[in-house]
Amino acid sequence: MDVAVFWILAVLAVISGAMVFRFDSMARATFSLLTSLLCVGGLVVLLGLDYLGIVIVLMMTIEMAIMAVFMVMYMMNPAGLMPMTMMHNKRGAAVVCGLVFLLLAAGILFAPWPARRGKASADPTMELGMSLMGPQMLTMMTLGMALFATIVATVVLATRRGRYDRLGDDLRAQRADDPVRGGVGR
Repeated sequence: MDVAVFWILAVLAVISGAMVFRFDSMARATFSLLTSLLCVGGLVVLLGLDYLGIVIVLMMTIEMAIMAVFMVMYMMNPAGLMPMTMMHNKRGAAVVCGLVFLLLAAGILFAPWPARRGKASADPTMELGMSLMGPQMLTMMTLGMALFATIVATVVLATRRGRYDRLGDDLRAQRADDPVRGGVGR
């Protein structure tokens, strides 16, 4: 079962990754890239690194959503759906990509991979965290929470009014004080 899921995710990741360069709109290319990266996250989960796989899925989903928002805001092309070319020097790019792929594939096939010594760890996520951050794991976790709190506080402070301000402090206003006509309660 796991082997079949692995191959399905692997093939889907490669196909959707290749489709990024075939689509002629930024929005379609973005969602194709998201599909590819979600499949990679699934592959990482299948390899037993659940935490890292979930982080990849969450990070890529949020990053692609932000990218889609910026495409809608800043592109002359509405929502990035109108046809456009996203590559210049297609032949040169194809040659470079082919050569890099061949070089990486040769490295995988001909590298002298070391044999495994010892048993696999019972908790690979903890081992990965310790090898990446060592004794600074608690510091990084604390820093992550501090950054999250900073983001939430910034969003709260940036909004001029709260969610319930339009109905008054005691939420008993008969009519909502909406800045735009047609709001709820009219």
